[in-house]
Amino acid sequence: MNHETMECALCEHSVVMNKKEEPRRKLDRRFFAVSLFRERLSYMYWPCKKKSIIGLTLPTLSIYTVFIIIPIGMAIYYSFTKYSGIGKPSFIGLQNYVRLFQDRIFWLSLKNTMIILAVDFILLMVAAFFVAILLNHRLKGVNFCKALIFSPAIIAPIIVGIIWVYILDPKIGILNAILFQLGLPTQQWIGGDIWSPYSISFIYFWQQLGYIVTIYIAGLKMIPSDVVEASTIDGASDWQRIRYVIFPMMKPQISTVAILVITGVFKIFEIVQQTTNGGPNHMSETLVTYSYTTTFTKGEYGYGMCIAVLTFAVSLVIVAIYTRITGREERRGRV
Repeated sequence: MNHETMECALCEHSVVMNKKEEPRRKLDRRFFAVSLFRERLSYMYWPCKKKSIIGLTLPTLSIYTVFIIIPIGMAIYYSFTKYSGIGKPSFIGLQNYVRLFQDRIFWLSLKNTMIILAVDFILLMVAAFFVAILLNHRLKGVNFCKALIFSPAIIAPIIVGIIWVYILDPKIGILNAILFQLGLPTQQWIGGDIWSPYSISFIYFWQQLGYIVTIYIAGLKMIPSDVVEASTIDGASDWQRIRYVIFPMMKPQISTVAILVITGVFKIFEIVQQTTNGGPNHMSETLVTYSYTTTFTKGEYGYGMCIAVLTFAVSLVIVAIYTRITGREERRGRV
């Protein structure tokens, strides 16, 4: 091969290499240009970003202040007054709170509320969890079961109360009619001094089961299938898989459900009003119904707000205790 042929070959090789390198060079230039543009943009528009964050935060804070902070503040203010809804409220200091702690009906309402909370917390946290695990499997008719369990959640609470009156009422209820036909003693399921809070607990459980199960199923869907399959391959039993794999990975959903159950129990109103109306002789009152009766039936707005404020404080303390306990356990798990 002569000298001219070698030069031609080298030229052709360089041309080919330049053609191959050209897309890469273009890509590098584009990447550099985009990076430079982003860097300059971050410096140029940081004040705009800060303003946009403030602009997005202010409406939220305004709505929160108007619809939450101000009503809570007004309730606290009225709890220190004597007010009948007519004229101006008169400031009486701590008299409403002193009266509250001496009120027998308040303590009875608090006891009923705590019974409902304890029963529903156990049922909705535990029973709903295992129902969700069962419905998460691909079984025949599982979609129908999901719809059946969720259906009470879309019924208005006042209608739920009417339905269960025809089931649990001591005189016209289906349950007592069945017990009577079987020769068993009938019970005063609603309106009595023993079974009323437990009956209300079961009614609330029946209504909220589908809603809580849906949250649990959504959490189960987020667990990677390969993690569950790996535990099965390693020889874990069903209980071990639930305890050591599913339960730890479901803690965010479990915490959410716990807070929803606690706050939801303190808002039970329509079911009690429709089934027992707090009677007889306030035996089945809850904190919410007692606050409503005192405020709007008796016209004691100051004392009613005092009950409402204490109800809010009790629910807040319970939620705070639960979040503190769960937060401590999470920190221990990380360590």
